[in-house]
Amino acid sequence: MANIVKIDWKEVIRLGLILLAISAVAACLLALTNYVTAGTIEQMNADANTAARQEVLAEATDFEQVPAEELAKIGTEIGLEKPEELMEAYIGKNGSEVVGYTVKTAPSNGYAGSVEMLTGISADGVIQAITILKQNETPGLGAKSTEPEFKDQFKEKSALEEVTVVKTAPATGNAIQAITGATITSKAVTYGVNIANQVYQILSK
Repeated sequence: MANIVKIDWKEVIRLGLILLAISAVAACLLALTNYVTAGTIEQMNADANTAARQEVLAEATDFEQVPAEELAKIGTEIGLEKPEELMEAYIGKNGSEVVGYTVKTAPSNGYAGSVEMLTGISADGVIQAITILKQNETPGLGAKSTEPEFKDQFKEKSALEEVTVVKTAPATGNAIQAITGATITSKAVTYGVNIANQVYQILSK
């Protein structure tokens, strides 16, 4: 005759309550940690964004954000098919003087997806610098878009006309030379710059 196993339901309930209490305490600690660190993380992100804006528009000491509603209208005006590619824009000031604009874009036509970037343009329509904020391009190819050899080509180009891409040197006028083996990435970054140029042309009117 088989042995009948008796279940101690009191013990089962006791263990269940212990596990429930442990889970509740862990959840509370996680929530508390998130609450305590959220402000710090947010401030770190804000500081990093400010530093990036100052990197591409060094003359500015303060930045005034263009309202999201206005930016959305600009995106429509320039015929942007993907509104998410225009992320934000700031007016750069030195005291009360407007010294330029920074525009964050995320062109989606990179080789491995979107390339998040920032373009700085002076008040008189000259590109000051660009910086790549996030990218997943191929190491040794498209990832070279983060290197000065490529980025610095955009300096001193006119924001009043389209920047174009050529495959062979020398790139003259308002053209830049593509990264060897990474024409798609080069065109994506240039597209992001051209979005910024169009935003500048409207904001500076």
